Amino acid sequence: MQTGFLDTANALAPTLVERGETITVTETSTGGLISAMLLAVPGASAYFKGATVPYSLQSRRQWLAMSKESVVDLQPMSEAMAMRFAQIAKEQLGSTWGLAELGIAGPTGAPYGVAAGTSVIAVAGPNPQTMKVVTGNSDRQQNMLQFAASAMVVLARALAIDEFESRH
Repeated sequence: MQTGFLDTANALAPTLVERGETITVTETSTGGLISAMLLAVPGASAYFKGATVPYSLQSRRQWLAMSKESVVDLQPMSEAMAMRFAQIAKEQLGSTWGLAELGIAGPTGAPYGVAAGTSVIAVAGPNPQTMKVVTGNSDRQQNMLQFAASAMVVLARALAIDEFESRH
């Protein structure tokens, strides 16, 4: 599955450019890897509007204007929660697409019972998509890479790039 950051982004970026579409990313456990993948392609300014890494509750409140009330109806670490993050990211910068990743990279699980190696990913936009990833391991770095690679698969699904998923 792992092909390298440039290869992955190079497979998706031309579609965004050709369509004149833009993306905003908000990611937690990947710590900026998804954004780095998309920004590594020359000409990324044509489609990449910005990103946040709202790793803490404080940063979610500040950068995403989220509060307990705005997510009270959602389960933690659910695809619906990731979609809410993606929608907020999309709306904040007026992008065509919003991509969100929420995860527990490890080595330990979350205090609310979610195991390390779990991530939920969502893409908001014209063709919304979600995915839950469970790696079954607690290796933080490997999980971060797997979550970022999975985010590219979800983005490819949203962009309806079928040949990308068959290669990854």
